[in-house]
Amino acid sequence: MNANLLFGCGLGGSLLLAGCGAGKADNAASSHKPNVVFIVADDLGYGDLSCYGASAIATPHMDRLAAGGLRFTDAHSVAATSTPSRYSLFTGHYSWRRNDTGIAAGDAGMVIRPEQTTIADLFKTAGYTTGAIGKWHLGLGDKVGTQDWNGLITPGPQDIGFDYSYLMAATGDRVPCVWIENQRVAGYDVDAPISVSYKVPFPGEPLGKTHPEQLTKLKPAPNHGHNQAIVNGISRIGYMKGGGRALWQDENIADTITAKAVRYIEQHKDTAFFLYVGTNDIHVPRYPHARFQGKSDMGYRGDAILQLDWTVGEIMKTLKANGLLENTLVILTSDNGPVVNDGYVDQAVELLGEHRPWGELRGGKYSSFEAGTRVPFIVSWQGIVGPGVSGALVSHIDLFASMAQLTGENLKEGIAPDSRNQLDALLGTDRQGRDYVVKAARTLSISTGEWKYIAPCNGTPYYKSTRTETGFSREEQLYNLREDIGEQRNLASEYPEKVKELKGLLEKEKEKGCLLR
Repeated sequence: MNANLLFGCGLGGSLLLAGCGAGKADNAASSHKPNVVFIVADDLGYGDLSCYGASAIATPHMDRLAAGGLRFTDAHSVAATSTPSRYSLFTGHYSWRRNDTGIAAGDAGMVIRPEQTTIADLFKTAGYTTGAIGKWHLGLGDKVGTQDWNGLITPGPQDIGFDYSYLMAATGDRVPCVWIENQRVAGYDVDAPISVSYKVPFPGEPLGKTHPEQLTKLKPAPNHGHNQAIVNGISRIGYMKGGGRALWQDENIADTITAKAVRYIEQHKDTAFFLYVGTNDIHVPRYPHARFQGKSDMGYRGDAILQLDWTVGEIMKTLKANGLLENTLVILTSDNGPVVNDGYVDQAVELLGEHRPWGELRGGKYSSFEAGTRVPFIVSWQGIVGPGVSGALVSHIDLFASMAQLTGENLKEGIAPDSRNQLDALLGTDRQGRDYVVKAARTLSISTGEWKYIAPCNGTPYYKSTRTETGFSREEQLYNLREDIGEQRNLASEYPEKVKELKGLLEKEKEKGCLLR
């Protein structure tokens, strides 16, 4: 069904499915604007799901989501790492146009500034209630190191459109290791005030590098830097003291995110809602709940994939139990590509076996090769999105403008400047998608779906610590992805006109704003 036709049946931006002949006329929810749920996994690779070809692991809940919806084979995050990827998804603005959207420390100030309009602001303007649960990694507070961890942390998610938030300030491997609920530490322990530093350790506080005997759950890998503050038997990046009863338990992180997401859906089932769920499972430190440990035969990384699959299943079960499947658009994706060895001794490499998190692609997280940004992307909306597989070229950058079309909102000039309406592609009526996508690692690359150009840069071609081929080279690179999806043959010297064409497109994009330095 064409998106314009679908939403032309609405009134004032609402979706009247009964009048359009889609869905059940007697479903009260069908007269509401459609709910929207984004599930953004962390470091989940293109080849990590059985519906994307993995045979060494089974992901039945995500497979079921794909079987009932649309599974995309050429979908991309904007960047090959978390902070810039999420920044672009939330703002519709290429992260590489700024010089301060790199991987954020746990005490980073807000990367998205309150004066910016976000996708959450868009939904609020359209009459939605908005929630953000799970991994954040976009900074909190005004400037680096100025957060009041013992009081109200401001600015925060509420200042960029989220009515409710329950978040990790950064990631599981960075302090502070506490949940932040509506910009205050959840379950705050007055007897254990919190201090955080990314410069100097706190006297008397044990560190992974000085007190290895206290590392009862995971030990840091050499030369990765995860050997500082110890929380819950695992050492992290950064220094922290205090927290007490508010400190999270790593084995319960997925359960906490899932429970909060389920509760949010149940509490807002009678209103239009937008819910962002950022899972943490595949990102290090991987320490899944005991009921998942040992279930994958691939160590904690494989077990974490099973844990993520359970989370997706619980969210979908909740939507079904509350009669919301026919009025909820669900998008499942990942912030960037996979990495296996990324900071802890967890046997992820040793137990990988025949599993290939990157599938048939080259590279991974941090890389300019395809596995850095080509990510799982599944769209589900019962009764609206028919089951199938789409080769449409799509990017996270376009979710903003597409959601504006969905809600009937007009974007003012300067809002989400890099986002383009691709709702027809998301709903399956357009199987072409974008003309090209721009992606960022250390350098920029551009892909038309068939041809891909990687701009030259100074950088190591291989990260020994993570065992990642980066794709960084001082030479121009050109690949025909339809004939060489593994990017093994650089055709730049054979097709100089194609290099000139793609390089020209990239230069036009760069001229619209400053390049990340």
